[in-house]
Order: sequence, then C-alpha cells, then structure tokens
Amino acid sequence: MEMEHPLYLFLFFLTLAEDSIQIEDNKIPSLCAGQPGIPGTPGLHGTQGLSGRDGRDGRDGATGMPGEKGDPGQPGPSGPRGEQGSPGTNGFPGEKGAQGECAVAPRSAFSAKRSESRSPPLPDQPIVFDVVLINEQGHYDGNTGKFLCEIPGLYYFAVHATVYRMSLQFDIMKNGKSVASFFQFYGNWPKPTSLSGGALVRLEPEDEVWVQVGVGDYTGFYSSVKTDSTFTGFLVYSYWQNSPVFA
Repeated sequence: MEMEHPLYLFLFFLTLAEDSIQIEDNKIPSLCAGQPGIPGTPGLHGTQGLSGRDGRDGRDGATGMPGEKGDPGQPGPSGPRGEQGSPGTNGFPGEKGAQGECAVAPRSAFSAKRSESRSPPLPDQPIVFDVVLINEQGHYDGNTGKFLCEIPGLYYFAVHATVYRMSLQFDIMKNGKSVASFFQFYGNWPKPTSLSGGALVRLEPEDEVWVQVGVGDYTGFYSSVKTDSTFTGFLVYSYWQNSPVFA
C-alpha cells in the first residue's frame, strides 16, 4: 500500500501534462482547471558572485573660465590692545658734535686811573688804579689793582703814567713775572712829563696782570686834577674753542 500511493500521484501528474499539451496545441480545453499544486520548497541561496572590475577613469575636463572677482569684505573688528612693553635699555652716547660758533663773541675790557695822590706807590707792589672808568665784565679789581682773566685769549694792556719830580720805571706783570718794562729819567724839568707803554699778553683763566714799580728812586707816578695815570686792558681775540671754560 505504501508503494501504490506514490505511483498514483505519478500517473495523475502525467495525465495533467498530456492534457496541458493538447490544450496548448488546440487552444480548446477539454478538461476543467485543477486545483493549485502544493508550493515547492524554497531553493538554496546561491554563492556570491565575483566583484566587477573598476571602470576606467574619465578624461580631465577643460579648465573653466575664471569667476568674477568678489566684492571686498567688511573690515574685521579691531583686536584687543596689547599690554605695554617694558622700557628698552638706554642707547650708547652719540659722538660729540663739532664745536659751534659763539652767538656773542666773548668780551673783556677795563680802564682805571689813580686818584689824586702826592705820594709815590710802594715798590714791588701792585699799583692800585682805584678810580674805575669802565669794567663791564668785572674782570678788574679796583681794590687790588689786578686784572683776573676769565676768558682765554690774547689781551692788550697799556699804561700811561704822568712823571713828575723823580724818575719812573714800571713793569707790566703777569703772575709775578715782568712782561714788559719801561723807564723815564727825570731831568729836573719844571713841568710834568709822561711815560707810556703797552704789551700783548696771552692769558688763560685765573692768570693775573697788574702794574708795579721797581726798587729804588724810580717811583715817580703822579696824578692830580689836571693830569692822570691810567691802566687799560682789553681782549683782542679769544681762544674759547680750545678752552674747558666753554666746553
């Protein structure tokens, strides 16, 4: 019985196949449609196929036209202010510049005379010309009779002496040494005569110049209301460019 059942099924399906062929050929079905068959079991998944080859790279396209220039952007906001840096180190001193010209030329001048006196001056002592005629810079001292140099340079000093009743010899002195010496012999003249002398002297600051008579009977300086004895000095030109006084 177990073997007959499959045989019946086989013969049944064979009959359906033949009828189907006839229907296809004649287009006229002779039998009614049968019931749908039992669905078959799903088939097994097939194996994964091989990957396809990479396609070839496409050709480079032509370069496009340049685009139009864009509008300038708005300025960005200012950044925060940085902290103040520390002071730098002092630079090296520059070279000393060339000596400039004085805006006003240095000046030094004086003139003084002896007041009326009947007695001669003391020998080997500065003669005091106590009546100051001009002394704008104050370089001459009417109390001592000495000129004190403050501006280095070349000076001219002149002495005019009235000689009366005795001979006269005097010296222009610089720092205690004679620069120039002058002599007038008295010959019992009834009236006064004169003796004048001068010299150019180069001086540096603190140098002193004065007039004095020598030892002996040659001290005949005379002055009265009608005749004077004078001592004058002035700067001819200065050496201020090379002097530390003007550095």
